[in-house]
Amino acid sequence: MKDFEKRFRLFGIATITAVFFLIFVGGLVRSTGSGMGCPDWPKCFGTWVPPTDVSQLPDDYKTKFAVHGKEIAEFNVYKTWTEYLNRWAGVVIGIFVFLTLIFSFPYLKKDKKVFWLSLLTFLLVGLEGWIGKKVVDTELKDWMVSIHMIIALIIVGLLIYTITRSQSFFIEQKKRDSSLKIFAILLLASGFIQIISGTQVRENVDSIASELGDQNRQHWSNYLIETVLFKYHRSWSIIGFGIAVVLIFIYRKLFDRNSLIYKSGLALILLMSIQVLCGSALVNLGFSKYLQSFHLTLGSLTAGLEIFTTILIFNKTKIIAD
Repeated sequence: MKDFEKRFRLFGIATITAVFFLIFVGGLVRSTGSGMGCPDWPKCFGTWVPPTDVSQLPDDYKTKFAVHGKEIAEFNVYKTWTEYLNRWAGVVIGIFVFLTLIFSFPYLKKDKKVFWLSLLTFLLVGLEGWIGKKVVDTELKDWMVSIHMIIALIIVGLLIYTITRSQSFFIEQKKRDSSLKIFAILLLASGFIQIISGTQVRENVDSIASELGDQNRQHWSNYLIETVLFKYHRSWSIIGFGIAVVLIFIYRKLFDRNSLIYKSGLALILLMSIQVLCGSALVNLGFSKYLQSFHLTLGSLTAGLEIFTTILIFNKTKIIAD
């Protein structure tokens, strides 16, 4: 492996890790109601370093930093700094993606798509920052928050594809099997449906939270489990898990047990199992705000691993016998 490949992979993996961290923090922002912890953008209460106590704010801060003419809520240092951490995580990702773009220049001679995909990722990060501003401007409209989340996952998918494509390796496949790619596509499709249905369930949760209040979290699930979207989301989690299990049996026939594809398949099943348990705990244990963020992050990691295994199957396998 050449030095520029190692460098590109290093910064690419660091960027992917940072994006998943941002998704976790973003989920924490949403589940704790911290989205308006900083009522202005890009500064927070008019400064680059937010206050740590209400005494550091002017007496009329509620009206001075009003959003669309409406007074903001009481200052909450936890919510303010949670939102501010979310913003700075986005800044760090922007820097990482820019460095990844810079380190993709050598691929203009070897594989131009790597460079152009890196450029597209960089532009999407800029768009994501702009969407983040709009989320604040629209007072956390559910559909804007969902778009914000989906773009983050698109960025992850592009990074995973670009970094994997850039690396010079192949995985030996013992024989041809048309079912391999069919089930890989089915797994990816089920994961996409899970993401979309999950964002819609999240919007339902927000509506229920708005109606019942945060102090009645233990009653949220009574309303949520009766919705069609929740049942749909739960059903697709079972379908996706079943497809992943089928793929493992296919991997056993086609790949060595130490291969990256086989290990990724096992990791995916483990991740899906934890996610299902987390979702069950979330519904049955009073909708813990921290479990909400953890569940969202697990879903994002699952989607990322599904994308990775699909890329390996379609682009990094080499049949050694027929």
